[in-house]
Amino acid sequence: MPTGDLIASDQPAADPQAIERAWHVLDEVMDPEVPVISLTDLGIVREVEWRAGQLRVVLTPTYSGCPATEHIELSAKSALTDAGFEQVQIEQQLAPAWTTDWISERGRERLKAYGIAPPVGSAAKPSFDKIIECPLCGSSNTKEITEFGSTACKALYQCNDCLEPFDYFKCI
Repeated sequence: MPTGDLIASDQPAADPQAIERAWHVLDEVMDPEVPVISLTDLGIVREVEWRAGQLRVVLTPTYSGCPATEHIELSAKSALTDAGFEQVQIEQQLAPAWTTDWISERGRERLKAYGIAPPVGSAAKPSFDKIIECPLCGSSNTKEITEFGSTACKALYQCNDCLEPFDYFKCI
């Protein structure tokens, strides 16, 4: 896992092993809207470092209007303090803006296993003729029902083979 720049501290917890442990703790904190993908797999954890005797965690929300942002920040801080990190500072970083390109391969697999089609392609190179596979049966014979799914970051699709509706995590 990536680690942020380490900054010296008088506290014994300010060692690389503590930073790695903090990353592991954050890897267990799940997104509240899609509870099978962790904050690290979602790619919203940008940095974990020691600064001025505090564990500093930088998070980038999936989009500026995401209603789960505050909940995510509180969950991350709570998990870290429960794991023994005494002074935790959560910072929000809006630039660069989050993109679905930051979702890990493991995160994409977890989305699919949960029944949500993961983003197809790259946000940097949008494709309007993309084929979205049904996460339930694997068919590529699908159609978009509406651009708006259960949350703003998802669209609603239906499989023409198994006839099941499913969410598609939009490429943003």
